[in-house]
Amino acid sequence: QVQLVESGGGLVQAGGSLRLSCASSGGTFSLYTLGWFRQTPGKEREFVAAINWNGKTTYYSNSMKGRCTISRDNTKNTVYLQVNTLFPEDTAVYSCAAHLGPRDSIGPVFSEAGLYDYWGQGTQVTVSS
Repeated sequence: QVQLVESGGGLVQAGGSLRLSCASSGGTFSLYTLGWFRQTPGKEREFVAAINWNGKTTYYSNSMKGRCTISRDNTKNTVYLQVNTLFPEDTAVYSCAAHLGPRDSIGPVFSEAGLYDYWGQGTQVTVSS
């Protein structure tokens, strides 16, 4: 059973940055395509970024492109999301997700939450104005 555990969330002032981490256990991490999503109460889950199995290909939502960077360390079974220049509207629970299947190229299909097989519980990010 694959387990994903996020960390790194918290309270940050607008304009600040955060680095979120998601540690995996229970499977072969290097075989996963990974994604980050976020959700606020009353809204649908929103795609943020995805990364392929070896970290050489990434895909970002239009709203977050240029402000965040997804990366992974397969030796540590961990995927990261660096988010810069945070705005209050970035306040959300950020979750990582794993798609069981290594892909060399990734694209818009990986913005679909239904494609992912495992999810973490999420980490709260609150941005104060």
